Amino acid sequence: MTINKEKKGSTLNVELSGRLDTSTAPELQNSISADLEEVNELVIDLEKLEYISSSGLRVLLSAHKKMSSKGGMTVINVSETVMEVFDITGFSDIMVIK
Repeated sequence: MTINKEKKGSTLNVELSGRLDTSTAPELQNSISADLEEVNELVIDLEKLEYISSSGLRVLLSAHKKMSSKGGMTVINVSETVMEVFDITGFSDIMVIK
């Protein structure tokens, strides 16, 4: 998995590509955890994400919970495959997805 981050003012943009699974979820968690304290809004771009496992969902849910007390979190450019996982797990009901 590749993680590209860019801060713009109080917004953190994170672009993920590859697979977000058991082996890569801790990397994402470690990569964004400190940044979440410093920003008010989080945008996660999943256009190039091929796969997400329950471990990856857990990291997104944790980030969503942290950001819900601030400006919020938005997930953008979700592929059909990942969207199916969001629909099955109910994530599409709790997250802002564009």
